[in-house]
Amino acid sequence: MNSRKALMLSVVIFTVFALFLASCGSGEQTPASGGGQQPGVAKKAALQKGDAAKGKDLYVQSCSACHGPDATGIKGLGKDMTTSEFVRTRTDEQLLEYTLKGRTPDDPLNTTGVAMPPKGGNPALTDQQIMDIIAHIRTLQK
Repeated sequence: MNSRKALMLSVVIFTVFALFLASCGSGEQTPASGGGQQPGVAKKAALQKGDAAKGKDLYVQSCSACHGPDATGIKGLGKDMTTSEFVRTRTDEQLLEYTLKGRTPDDPLNTTGVAMPPKGGNPALTDQQIMDIIAHIRTLQK
């Protein structure tokens, strides 16, 4: 059991480190890249359909530590998003809202018992970048 705990601790430390690295981007944002954050309704109207090609790199940087490089999940951390009914039955906008808020381990809908942090633990992600990630995940759905 101790080796299992050590393995889980290693995975958690790796995940935290990976999320930290992912959030250490240049911070430079331009309106064309979706970096402009507008309040209220204008913000929603400014969002464009996600770009799966851009989303692939963002996914690897921000999501793969828990959901795996191919989005098939990592046991005890993140769910398989390639076969997820949750992902399949939600609109892009609903997935954006979910990702922005995250899910606590004590949420009755949380089936892993592991927190899904807001923005996947990468506070530097813009709404548009999350839409790009969602577009990439859609390409992986079976």
